[in-house]
Amino acid sequence: MTTSLGAMSVTGKALAATLVLCGLGAAACGGTAAGADLARERGPVPPAAGTAAAPVAPASDALSRPAAGAASDPTASPATGQSGQGDQGDRPLSGKVVVIDPGHNGQNYRHPAEINKQVDVLTQSKACDTTGTATDNGYSEAAFTWDVSQRLAKILKSRGATVKLTRDSNSGVGPCITQRAAIGNRAKADAAISVHADGSSPANHGFHVIMPKKIGGPVDPVVNASRKLGLDVRNAFRRGTGLSYSTYIGKDALDYRNDLGGLNLSTVPKIFIESGNMRNPAEAAKFQQPAFRQRIALALANGLQQYLK
Repeated sequence: MTTSLGAMSVTGKALAATLVLCGLGAAACGGTAAGADLARERGPVPPAAGTAAAPVAPASDALSRPAAGAASDPTASPATGQSGQGDQGDRPLSGKVVVIDPGHNGQNYRHPAEINKQVDVLTQSKACDTTGTATDNGYSEAAFTWDVSQRLAKILKSRGATVKLTRDSNSGVGPCITQRAAIGNRAKADAAISVHADGSSPANHGFHVIMPKKIGGPVDPVVNASRKLGLDVRNAFRRGTGLSYSTYIGKDALDYRNDLGGLNLSTVPKIFIESGNMRNPAEAAKFQQPAFRQRIALALANGLQQYLK
């Protein structure tokens, strides 16, 4: 049996996983407009009327583990076999502080009331956090962002950077988007990056970088620096992954926004990376490969290093 979900048809089993991951209601996953904003702080994700959080964990964590025989060193490039070290010596990022924000959290779907609590992001009120999206076979965005962020952190540390993550596992809830920004601010980060993957219509594909706009708020002094960070990461991501620029959001993989708390409240240079579309079959397949997630992490590290040098 197949069931219609926005512009998609998925099996009953995949639908059940999707509803859990997308906030317990099919309406939260639907829509064919550009960016069909399933994932991040796109807005509140209210549970469907009369429903409760299903106590079924998404079928994601197992898919985030390295495949048998995969390289155990996450600083090795799967494409070239070279180390994750930069080309400016063994520790080119010594003295630099980088904050990595793995989008969402693996247990958000169990706590709809907590994550749907409204917080002030200066330009509007938004949900504290969201569940994120998932591939059709249940590999969650939260598992993807956690794995990529762990790999990225190891590469950056090997290059000498001090690295802080906004969450310490994929088995918790939150933190709220306001807290995620505050972590980067308290760390006085030289650069901060929020790792995501999108959930748009299956025909849409490609990655894009989200950067802040001036809002008459704390982000204003770092808008220009954030743009430079975004350009460096975009260029490195394209070279390192081979993924195309987004076909459905932004121009040349660049998108400027003033409605994301993680950017509006940041006092340090910060961007979001939407690594691709988890609803696109080709990109979904790549994201479930440990070697490709390593490739993403290495590309992000190279972009950050280019900005920080």
